[in-house]
Amino acid sequence: MSISAIKPADFENFWQGTMGDLARFPTRPEMEVLPIRCTDYATMYRVLLTGAGPYRLFAYLSVPVGEGPFPAIYYVPGYSSVVAPIPQGSPNQLRSRYVTFSLAARGQRNSDMPFAAMYPGFLTEGIDDRDSYMYRWVAADCVRGLEFLLSRPSDEVDATKVTASGGDMALVASALHPGVTHLICGPSLFYDTAELASRTQEYPLTEVNDYARLHPEKMDEVRRTLSYFDLRWFAPRVRATTLLLAGASGSPLDSQALDPLVGSVQGDVTVHDSERSSYKDGLFTERWLTEQLGFDEPILPEGWH
Repeated sequence: MSISAIKPADFENFWQGTMGDLARFPTRPEMEVLPIRCTDYATMYRVLLTGAGPYRLFAYLSVPVGEGPFPAIYYVPGYSSVVAPIPQGSPNQLRSRYVTFSLAARGQRNSDMPFAAMYPGFLTEGIDDRDSYMYRWVAADCVRGLEFLLSRPSDEVDATKVTASGGDMALVASALHPGVTHLICGPSLFYDTAELASRTQEYPLTEVNDYARLHPEKMDEVRRTLSYFDLRWFAPRVRATTLLLAGASGSPLDSQALDPLVGSVQGDVTVHDSERSSYKDGLFTERWLTEQLGFDEPILPEGWH
C-alpha cells in the first residue's frame, strides 16, 4: 500500500496545529464598494482579509439589494491564477438571490503580494515538506474566507443556508470549519494524488509527474505530504448536505472510484457522474442547489434556456 493511501497517525494534530496558526492572526477585514460591479439588484464589495503568516488576501463580496437574510454561496478558490466575482459563465443574476463570496487564496491574482503563484507549478510548491507545502496555507486561507462570510450580520447572511462550492478545497474548508450547510465539490487534486497522477498526463496532476522526474529522490516525502491532504481523511468531518461531482463513468474519479469518500461523509450525499457536457452537468448542479435551498426555479445562463 502506498504512503499516500494511509491516513497519517498525526493527521488531526497537523490540521489542529494549522488552524491554531491561523487563529494567531486577526482577520482585520477592510471593505469598500466597487461601483463598477454594482447593479440595481446587488452591491459588490472589495474585501481584504488577513490570513496566516500574516498574509493579506483579496475577495469579492456581493450582497443582494432588499431585505435579508439571504442564502450564501462561497466560491472556494480552485486551481487557477485568476478568481472572478462569480464563476465564469454563471449568470450575474445569481447575485440577486444569494450573497456570493469569492476568495483569492495566496498566490492567486489580487492576492499575489508578496507571493505570486506560477501556473503550472503551484501544485508542487513546497510539496516535499508537509509544513511548508503551499496548499497547507491555501487550506487555511479558505477557512479564513469562510470565517469572514459567517461573521456577516444575521440580517445579511442566512447561516442555515451556507454553500461551499468548488473543488477539493471546498470539501477541506467544510471539514475544517463547521459552518457549511451545503457542499458542492468536484474532486480533482487530492484523492490518492500520487497514484492518480501516475495514471494520467492531464494538467494539473501531471505537475506531480514532472516533479518526480526532476526529483525522484524526494518522492517518499512528496507522498507523505500528500497523505495529509487526501480528501478521504477529511470526509468524516463533513456534515453538510453534499453534492459530489464525479468524473464520467469509467474515468479515474468516477462515482465508483469515489465510493470510499461517499461512504465517509457524515451528511446526506448525492453523486453525479459527469455527462461530459458543461450544460448538462451545470443544469444538474443548479437544480440540486435550488431545490436544497428552497427555491422553485434555478437562475440559469441565458444560453441554457
